[in-house]
Amino acid sequence: MSSSSFADRLGTSPEAAYLGGVSAAVVAIVAAALAFPEAVYDGFVWHYFWGPVQADANSAVCAIRPGSTVEYLYSSAECSAAAEPVAYPGYTLVSEVGYVLILLVALAGVVLLLRRLDIARTTDFFLALVPFFLFGGALRVVEDADNAMADTLFPYPCDTLIISPFIYFTVFGITLAVVVAAVWLNRRGSIDGIERPILLAGIALNVVTIGFLVALAATPGNPVTFYPQVIAVILVGTAVSTAAAWYATKAWIPWVHSGTGTAGIVVLAAHALDGVANVVGLDYMVALGAGPNLVPKHPVNAFIVDVAGAAWPFLVVKIVAAVFVLAIFEEELFEESPRYAVLLLIAVTAVGMGPGSRDMLRATFGI
Repeated sequence: MSSSSFADRLGTSPEAAYLGGVSAAVVAIVAAALAFPEAVYDGFVWHYFWGPVQADANSAVCAIRPGSTVEYLYSSAECSAAAEPVAYPGYTLVSEVGYVLILLVALAGVVLLLRRLDIARTTDFFLALVPFFLFGGALRVVEDADNAMADTLFPYPCDTLIISPFIYFTVFGITLAVVVAAVWLNRRGSIDGIERPILLAGIALNVVTIGFLVALAATPGNPVTFYPQVIAVILVGTAVSTAAAWYATKAWIPWVHSGTGTAGIVVLAAHALDGVANVVGLDYMVALGAGPNLVPKHPVNAFIVDVAGAAWPFLVVKIVAAVFVLAIFEEELFEESPRYAVLLLIAVTAVGMGPGSRDMLRATFGI
């Protein structure tokens, strides 16, 4: 049953039905947290979602919640001995599943928004948003750099806006503002089309954000250091991996690209970037003379590295996953639900290019 037919049965619009459903879910979670604070809030919401953000924002090894207060611990031994709930910076399998569910709900809302604005029917809109995927990763590295500095630039709780997962809402809000502004200006006749202005705005945001990191690296006394050999190796490795995956699939399973066409190159490149950045950052920083190797930030790549003893299998997993996703995008999907198809392209690219650009810039600036 489609969302519109369901909304018709309720006697309301799809947008109103969506907002009502989301609001009801939020109210239910808040009510459960108030009724059972230790089990729902402390043991679930805080433990897996808000606690890790607090620990990360305060550069702590972990955060604990004795009673109704929060304390930050700065040694692994203290964290291991602490009573649950103990929240560590980063993701867990529980939080990642939760964020996937939130993403799916958000995608439904964005589809309704794109329909209301009457945009995003072609892959041109998807390509215009590519710089924003990079911007998300770069903005996250700004917070990584802030954590590494003795004098913080973004004090708590302001820094939570650029820490996962809240940074996704921050970047989404900025992107939405740019898109809405472009639509408004286009309808007023001030600009011709929305894709080019959106693209240029995204590029400008990257120039400012990465320029800020370069400025930090150029300032004496900062722990931020620029390693050009690292970003060069990552970009070359990404290009080679993308080209190899593209030509191999075009030769052996060309039907994989029947729906996405050349837009599939961007999807492959996004996940190749994530894979290559992990390989270089986790295994070859010392070999490149760029300081110590980094540590994985996500449980999936951490698991793969622990099992395989090296990061290169993660690159293989990312390429295989990207090819599998491309196979889902059949021509009929773009013909029957173009906005939904474009939005799925945006989502699958963002989850590769966002963390990939963060890992690339973390390694490049030694943080």
